[in-house]
Parts: sequence; C-alpha cells; structure tokens
Amino acid sequence: MDKKKIHTLIKLLAEAYPEAKCDLNYQNPFQLLIATILSAQTTDQKVNKVTAQLFDKYPTPESFLKLPISELEKIINPIGLFRTKAKRILETCKILVEEYNGEVPSDIDNLTKLPGVGRKTANVVLANAFKIPAFPVDTHVKRVAKRLGLTDESDPEKVERDLTKLIPSDYWIDTHHRLIYHGRRVCSARKPQCYNCPLNANCPYYLTT
Repeated sequence: MDKKKIHTLIKLLAEAYPEAKCDLNYQNPFQLLIATILSAQTTDQKVNKVTAQLFDKYPTPESFLKLPISELEKIINPIGLFRTKAKRILETCKILVEEYNGEVPSDIDNLTKLPGVGRKTANVVLANAFKIPAFPVDTHVKRVAKRLGLTDESDPEKVERDLTKLIPSDYWIDTHHRLIYHGRRVCSARKPQCYNCPLNANCPYYLTT
C-alpha cells in the first residue's frame, strides 16, 4: 500500500473520530495497567464500574498487597475470569513493589514480564500512560486492518508489525484508538455498515463484496 493511501486513511479516520481515546478510566500508569488486565474478554464499561470502587479503596500496588485475594475476587466478580485476574494482579503488584519501587516500568520488555501482561496490554500502557509510540492490537484493530488491506495476518504481533511499518510512528496512538472506534461503531464483525463507512472508497473489503 502506497504512502498516499495510508495518509488518506489516517486523515479520514481523524475526521470521523477526532474524539477517539482510551475508554478505560485511570489516573496514573498503575491504574491503567490494572484496568487493562481486567479488560480482557469484557467491556471497558464493566471495568470502569469495578475500578471506580477498587481504585478508591486501593489506589497503589502497596495497598493492593493488603487486600486478601478473596476480597479482590469479590470486588472484580462482575468481570469475566475474575479468579485468574485477581491472582495475576496481586502477583504483579508484588513485583512492582519489590522490583520497581511501586512504579510501573515504561518499557515493553519489563512490562511483558509481569503476570497477566501480554504485548497488547503493555502497548496500551506505553501509549496511553507514558505517551510512548505503540500500536496495541485488539480484535477490532485486527479486523478493521485486515478489511482495509493493511495486513493479511491474524496473529496480533504480526498485525502490529505490519501496521507499524505502514503507519508513521507519530500517528500510531491516535490511529489505534480510531480503528477501535471504527470497529465498534461501523466495521462490526458480523454486520459491517459498509454503506455508511467513511472509508469505503478506500476499502478492499467493501470494493470486493
């Protein structure tokens, strides 16, 4: 895909979703890290309801370590996989306190060593909490990117590799958010609203179906 088409897509996405941002509520890198771990296989809205209560009582990794796992499970129970997530969150908090003085590391290698933190979660933290260029790939980003012809890959890391090669790093964070908004609002998995899509003139999926 040539640079002109890439910049056209970036421009159209920016015009369609100028307000696109991370929908998780957080006040610092630690809260975003925990919220993103919780967000796996659930909605941001559900996570925000839980973290409103959670972060009010337990705002730091040190305070989390005073929390019995049974109590943490009770608080995050409305979220899927709550037992696994509770275990990983407390393990992560222990590492943050013992190895990082309670701070969240700002590099992907150390982030992905934390329990429950994969590459997507690490990239979310880097991009939103630290404003470091990163391109998190979730199901929406992967689906929209494939339909737009930006990648042929299904593995999230390979999709990330293709997107970061095509898109200038200055646009990674904003374009990531805009692809998510587009996937949620227009380019849905089952019934994409291609007729109402601002990108359809540049979309191979639309032009060939």
